[in-house]
Amino acid sequence: MAVDRVPILKRCRALGIEPMFLGYDKKSRRHLTHGTRKPSEYALQLKEKQKAKFIYGVLEKPFRNYYERADRMQGMTGANLMIMLESRLDNVIFRMTFARTRREARQIVDHKHVLVNGKTVNIPSYLCKAGDVIEIREKSKGLQRYKDILETTGGRAVPAWLDVDQEALKGTIKELPTREEIDVPVNEMLIVELYSK
Repeated sequence: MAVDRVPILKRCRALGIEPMFLGYDKKSRRHLTHGTRKPSEYALQLKEKQKAKFIYGVLEKPFRNYYERADRMQGMTGANLMIMLESRLDNVIFRMTFARTRREARQIVDHKHVLVNGKTVNIPSYLCKAGDVIEIREKSKGLQRYKDILETTGGRAVPAWLDVDQEALKGTIKELPTREEIDVPVNEMLIVELYSK
């Protein structure tokens, strides 16, 4: 299985992303840009795609599959793509504040700590739907890990499209988010332009 081993903060600086969008508290030191060459249109489009892939922890082939699926759906392709990425199970766990970062959320799902509608799901890319009930399994709720996570993520705002009970480590997806509710600094129109060439 392919794994991205690039240091997080180094990649954040290269893509111009604040680490807080990934769940990290550290402030990134802005790197100085040398030279005044204006990036090409292709370079800007590629950077947006790399940003989205990096934030959600998706590799190239699955990302391409998401794009093709979003393109076949009704509505705006870019908005559909962002909604699909946002409704991945690992991202929903992160948004529900049951994990400090998306990477940690992915590990929690991999280790079979998560129930979706009462059934164990260990696929981080599982696409959640409106009405799905997501919770940490009973056996895992007492672990020190979750006490530490809730202590760290307690102040983080939960999006309006989720209904979360932090004490019970349980939440419901009230509805899928709209593009306006997704606070990720990605211009999805540039990604659409890149793929539609």
